[in-house]
Amino acid sequence: MRELPRRILRATGTTLLVVGFVLVAYIVWLLWGTGIYTGRAQQELRDGFNRRVAAAEQEAPVPVPGEAFAVLQIPAIDLDVIVLEGTAIEDLKRGPGRYRETDYPWEDTGTVGIAGHRTTYGAPFWSLNEVRPGDEITLHTQRGRFRYEVTDTRDVAPSEVSVLDPTEEPTLVLTTCSPRFSAARRLIVFAERVD
Repeated sequence: MRELPRRILRATGTTLLVVGFVLVAYIVWLLWGTGIYTGRAQQELRDGFNRRVAAAEQEAPVPVPGEAFAVLQIPAIDLDVIVLEGTAIEDLKRGPGRYRETDYPWEDTGTVGIAGHRTTYGAPFWSLNEVRPGDEITLHTQRGRFRYEVTDTRDVAPSEVSVLDPTEEPTLVLTTCSPRFSAARRLIVFAERVD
């Protein structure tokens, strides 16, 4: 009679250990495995982008969804990453993406909007909260290099999409989840073009 409770305890313990291992493996995949995937995708995108830039004419074609759009550099946080055209789930797994409904950096007015992951898929915007007013941001595209200066940062609700509204001056808006490991809010970085 005592043997039955022992078997139940042993089976329950074994089951809990297996479930615990699976959960830990999943978390490791989310935090580090997705970064390996993104790192490989970023290298392929960078190689293709560099080839296109080297062959580009003055009026380079507008990129298509899923294609490399620009190189985003933020020296203050050691960020140098390829930005894709589009913010579909599959695009953002490969790197930050340009909101397709926003403007292009070579236009004289409007907002360029870029979204990126903060904790998974290479976490390109992991340190975005460390960007301060006055920091420089550069976008290298097939149509040239565009420099921006950070003017403000804000924490907003996910529903506050007005941050991407067109502006009279050429601007850049970077968006990511806030705080880390949560999608409860959005961290927004605003910058104005300086050249």
